[in-house]
Parts: sequence; structure tokens; C-alpha cells
Amino acid sequence: MRVYIPATLHLVAGLVAAGQTTAPVGAYAVTAALRYWVEQDGPADDEELELVALGEAARASLRLLALQPDTPRCRVVLAADVPDPVARVEDHSDLFEPGQVTLTTPVPQPWLRAVHIDEAAAADDVAAAAAAVTEADDGDAAAESVVGLAAARELLWYAPAELASVTATLS
Repeated sequence: MRVYIPATLHLVAGLVAAGQTTAPVGAYAVTAALRYWVEQDGPADDEELELVALGEAARASLRLLALQPDTPRCRVVLAADVPDPVARVEDHSDLFEPGQVTLTTPVPQPWLRAVHIDEAAAADDVAAAAAAVTEADDGDAAAESVVGLAAARELLWYAPAELASVTATLS
């Protein structure tokens, strides 16, 4: 199963040092609930559904940034292919968001398929979005528009082999 793991540069530094994430790991994937949620606006293909899961992970990265004021202001999402039994689908209740899964084991670096990171020029928008994401999650329209500015920025794609050098440059 392809999963999208929200992260920060500090969390990625830990991954690089240890060779794997800690467990459990919150992530997003194309689940039945995410598919239903997206397709309420019309049919969606697999690529569009994957982009929605990636976007939800990027928003979750903002929540992590809000809790870590000393980490650089950029969203990080790790794309990984994990064995299906490792991913526990959590989104069948109102307590979880569509597409939300929990990875029950650490994710080793070889499972990574891509790393998505904001460019340095996005730092101001991401900082503002991290400060506003809690209010946006609570339905505040003004805060949602601030989060939307960061969400409109595309994340840059990196190969997993570039992880250490890219994060060292941005940290």
C-alpha cells in the first residue's frame, strides 16, 4: 500500500540517523472512505486520489510544525510502499479523517519511494499556515484561507537517496 507520512525536517533527521521511523506512524492513503469523500464531487482516478492523500499528509505536516516551533518552516511528506498488514485503516469513524491510517511498525528507509518538501521560498506561507491550521481545522474561514496559500504551493519531489543532503541543506 502506498502511504503518505507527514513529517518535519527534525523528524526526517531522526529517520536518517536511525534508518527508520519510530512506530506507530500516522499516515494517509487511498482508503474506501477517502475515495467516497473525494468522489462526492464526481468520479476521480487513482492519480487524483493519490494527490488528495498527499495533500492531507501535507496539511498534517502543518499540524506537526505547529507543535515544533524550532523546526524550519517547510512541509515534508514521505511517500512509502508498506506491506498491507502494517497499515491499520483508521478512517471508519468520526474520530479520524478520510484516508487516515496508522502504520504499526517502523518504516525503514528502503520502503521510501519519494520525499516531498516545500521550497525555501514557501517558508513565510508555511509559517503562517502552521500558525493558523488549528483554527482552520475548527472551521475558521479566515484561517482556512491562510492554510490555502500554503496548500497552493507545490511540494518539490526528491528521490529517497537525496534525503540526507536535501534535509541538511534546508535545516
